[in-house]
Amino acid sequence: MASPVSTDDRSATAGTARAERPDTLAGASRPLPDRRLDLRDILKLLVADGMVSPGDAERIALSRTQRFEHPLELIADQRLKSALSPGKPLHLEPLVEWLAGKLGVPYLHIDPLKIDLGAVTATMSNAYAERYRILPVAVDRTTLTVATAEPFVRAWADELERILKLKVSLVFANPADVRRYVGEFYNLARSMKKAQENSKGDFALARNFEQLVELGRHGHLDANDQHVVHIVDWLWQYAFEQRASDIHIEPRRDVGLVRFRIDGVLHQAYAIPTLVLNAVTSRIKLLARMEIVERRRPQDGRIKTVALDGGEVELRISTMPTAFGEKIVMRIFSPEVLVRDFTDLGFTSDDRARWEQMTGEPHGIILVTGPTGSGKTTTLYSTLKGLATPEVNVCTIEDPIEMIEPAFNQMQVQPGLGVDFASGVRTLLRQDPDIIMVGEIRDRDTGDMAVQAALTGHLVLSTLHTNDAPTAVTRMLDLGIPAYLINSTLLGVMAQRLVRTLCPHCKQPADPPDDPTWAAMTAPWRGEKPASTMAANGCLECRMTGYLGRIGLYEIMLMTPALRKLITQNADDRLIREQAFRDGMKPLRVSGAMKVAAGLTTADEVIKVAPLA
Repeated sequence: MASPVSTDDRSATAGTARAERPDTLAGASRPLPDRRLDLRDILKLLVADGMVSPGDAERIALSRTQRFEHPLELIADQRLKSALSPGKPLHLEPLVEWLAGKLGVPYLHIDPLKIDLGAVTATMSNAYAERYRILPVAVDRTTLTVATAEPFVRAWADELERILKLKVSLVFANPADVRRYVGEFYNLARSMKKAQENSKGDFALARNFEQLVELGRHGHLDANDQHVVHIVDWLWQYAFEQRASDIHIEPRRDVGLVRFRIDGVLHQAYAIPTLVLNAVTSRIKLLARMEIVERRRPQDGRIKTVALDGGEVELRISTMPTAFGEKIVMRIFSPEVLVRDFTDLGFTSDDRARWEQMTGEPHGIILVTGPTGSGKTTTLYSTLKGLATPEVNVCTIEDPIEMIEPAFNQMQVQPGLGVDFASGVRTLLRQDPDIIMVGEIRDRDTGDMAVQAALTGHLVLSTLHTNDAPTAVTRMLDLGIPAYLINSTLLGVMAQRLVRTLCPHCKQPADPPDDPTWAAMTAPWRGEKPASTMAANGCLECRMTGYLGRIGLYEIMLMTPALRKLITQNADDRLIREQAFRDGMKPLRVSGAMKVAAGLTTADEVIKVAPLA
């Protein structure tokens, strides 16, 4: 490809050149020179489409102000409701999409996750992009796609085609997004370039596997370099904006990949040069108070920072040595997780009643089961937050502490110092607790201590890794805990999963799935089966995925006299499950089917995560 466009004397000729084309907006049939969009012309189209009343249009036309660089921003700032769709506000993004349709210009919502920042910023300079208020968004061997908010200003396109020897394809985008991302993309590209220039050592000399690993043990770039600081800050703020729950930084042979987990699905966000990746890794480890020079063993740490909206965000950091360097995963926690209502978590009224019946007991063991990432921690923290009144002493032993909460007394497992779950529970029992939360029952010692805590008058909450609620009983038996002690202490078990919820802005009605899996899900259904469901569609709010956020599915097994009779040393999962169903427990798939019927998610989402009972 030709060299990137700069701001030399060629830009002067671009300013005087004019491309000839029909002026669609004004309705003229003869070719006209380049010109910017006109406020009155746009208002006429809005009135003609019945979206704005003539009175409002005239008032807006007279309220010209220098605060806005684009007429659509001025219209959106009026916060009008669409006359065509009553109650629907005329926000900027829908106005841009509407006008693109009227002008016959391709529309694009700029999604940074889908843009190769390194490739597009190499096509032109920052000054050139800012001069013409354009943003390159995609490039291949033949075509450069450029976003603009002025589709009738094309002189720069002719110049780009001559210089780059590429066809320029124009798309119409939100003017605020174009301005914002021109700054962000080029600032990041500049930081990447400067960081590489500041790095020492010749990575090109590393030709084989051993040399790659050896090179990764030495950080040639200062973790406090201002460009590295900017890259890390940008990654965090970007992840917060995209609602990511985890940030993965993964070293590969030639590059480092940055991926965000959004609503349970991983999306690639950026590719970082390897030398810069080492400095980024060191920067994160420095802030997390890890040993920067130690790259051979896993480490854990935490960082507290502030998002752009001023809210506190906590990141739990975990490193793992791999063939090409250290992999880092940062789990993002927001303090508002601790104050979420049980309805927001996905509890039905029956689920909440059964859960509160268990947690309202003065002593005993309550278990929450499910795989990693199924929301167990959020459920336990939300429950403890409600139980932690001034009259109650709540103590936890965790590995690691997920979120710092002032209402709890939290202790972290530290095997190197001889502090494991079992010894931690012994310590907590000497701290006059009322409620104890044990991060996980992994072995017999921890299980025995949890049972002893329950027998001595404490309420104990903990987690297990099992597929459903009934198998938690046999799992405890497998750990070596006697059946009579389980009978004496276990109050109940809740299994849970997380499913993506349908985007409320774009979901649409659909017929129930006509397949055997759906029939199996609804076989235990009590009452009428749903006549219709909702399907994913895709819009800007959900980044065209059809899903926005996640919600829990719950299977709650309360211990009853009939169930306790089945808990023996040779207990049978199948018999326990059947009795639990008779006692009112809904299996996970039925809980999912109810959320499908309520229009909250889809059958496919439930089938992915919930085992068939």
